[in-house]
Amino acid sequence: SQSEQQILSSQLECVQSIKDGVLEEAKCTESDRVALLPHQGSGAETQTQSSLKLLQVQTETLYNKGDSEDLYVTNILYEREVTKREVTGGEVTELVWKLCLAHSASYETADLFMTLVFELRHLSLEALRALWQRSSFKCRDNWQPLIDALPSCATEACVILMKDLIASGEVEEDKVEYFFWSFTFISNPTSGMIESLAPLLKSPRASQSCFLGVTALIHRFCSAHSSCDGVPAVQSVMRTLEKFLGGNCTVQDSEHLSKMQLVLKAIGNAGLAAASLAPALSSCASLKSHPMEIRLAAVQAFRRIPCSVRVGDLLPEVT
Repeated sequence: SQSEQQILSSQLECVQSIKDGVLEEAKCTESDRVALLPHQGSGAETQTQSSLKLLQVQTETLYNKGDSEDLYVTNILYEREVTKREVTGGEVTELVWKLCLAHSASYETADLFMTLVFELRHLSLEALRALWQRSSFKCRDNWQPLIDALPSCATEACVILMKDLIASGEVEEDKVEYFFWSFTFISNPTSGMIESLAPLLKSPRASQSCFLGVTALIHRFCSAHSSCDGVPAVQSVMRTLEKFLGGNCTVQDSEHLSKMQLVLKAIGNAGLAAASLAPALSSCASLKSHPMEIRLAAVQAFRRIPCSVRVGDLLPEVT
């Protein structure tokens, strides 16, 4: 059949000349033929010739030990030179104005934005709040550089300011979600961050990203602090989640069912801090009168609770 005809055929031939273990010359010829109508023998053929020739051999450059005095071993993560001078709110305000005036797709804009992020890390909470009062304006296309830079700042002061903006409703909903998801990527969370965010979970308008973002922050915090369950800020969040469970995860309607599933997922997200809720989770999973979705979510909430809590004894056989 025609489908079995070879439409494209290629051939590559190379001749290499090697002297004393060094490649001196290489000549290659590549031929490609495309058969447009195989039965009629018509088609197109191209031929490409390339040549590579050794021109010179450079003697080995001796290594100068003095060149390594300013070198050090590090990882490949992006580094920014530490700012040795004191950063002022006025300078950062001017930086935001420059960002507004710069072209949106330029190297200058990218560099200015990175500078803004790193300089925000040097400002106190009071300075950040004053900066927001001066720089909360929108640039062209409704862009707010400060709003986009805050999640990458990752300091306690920046997190508290983001919480204030969320609570006051000063930022749009999509930016609020952006704030919450950014908490997941804070590498060195503090108890002050958790303390500031804890009240947001009690709001009737608390979203899925709120529950998951805050509990992810707790998981990262507890991974670095062995006795995190004794930290008041962590205890406050876990008490809020435990109150949602109501002892055994009883739900009244479909809306309450969805909220309970979210709370159970958040508890599983929290990890080590959720060890004290193991008995309540066991009760939620074992009651056969509960919807299967709730029982399954309760079992999955054990995923980060350490084995030292003896999950096997607390969680009876679920059928």
